[in-house]
Amino acid sequence: MSLEIIGPGFGRTGTNSLKVALEHLGFGPAHHMFEVRDHPEQLPGWQALADGGHPHWETIFSGYRAQVDWPGARYWRELAAHYPDAKVILTVRDADTWFDSVQATIAKFMAGRGSYDDPHINGVAEMANKLIVDGVFDGRMFERSYATRLFNAHIAEVEASIPASRLLVFDVREGWAPLCAFLGVGVPAISFPRLNPSKQFISEEWTEGA
Repeated sequence: MSLEIIGPGFGRTGTNSLKVALEHLGFGPAHHMFEVRDHPEQLPGWQALADGGHPHWETIFSGYRAQVDWPGARYWRELAAHYPDAKVILTVRDADTWFDSVQATIAKFMAGRGSYDDPHINGVAEMANKLIVDGVFDGRMFERSYATRLFNAHIAEVEASIPASRLLVFDVREGWAPLCAFLGVGVPAISFPRLNPSKQFISEEWTEGA
């Protein structure tokens, strides 16, 4: 099994909703940061990458048909080149709304590294700081003007780099129609998943029981 879907969209752009939608449509399992949270055996591979190691994508994504969210989105260029037949789905939203969501969720989680009862969760937070805060944002993820400029520049870079025939720029508020049309599948008779709102992210998704 190799990746059929690559998701370069930043976290907090509807990536968890896209994960669940893809899995419902038969393009799962889909890899998301929550997979690293839920499968501790995956963390060493991502820690090695964060420390400058060379990736072996078939090992890292073994058993997955899709990749969405960080940490995989950090390597969207490499993945798009390594899996040339994979479709690319870029999740987007308003930059300022995205930044506010990050501050209410990801920022709080990563700021807590070293303080969680579960050593694995501390390890995920440390890895995320290295790969995302430092690796993507040069340590400035929590500066609004810098982060929102980089967010918009990232969207523009993906759009300029991936052929239009291979790329879907997707706002999850659009629902099933554009996603299903892009993937060539029928529209399900259920509501599009709306998951991971900011108010639930910390208490329910990450630190409860950690």
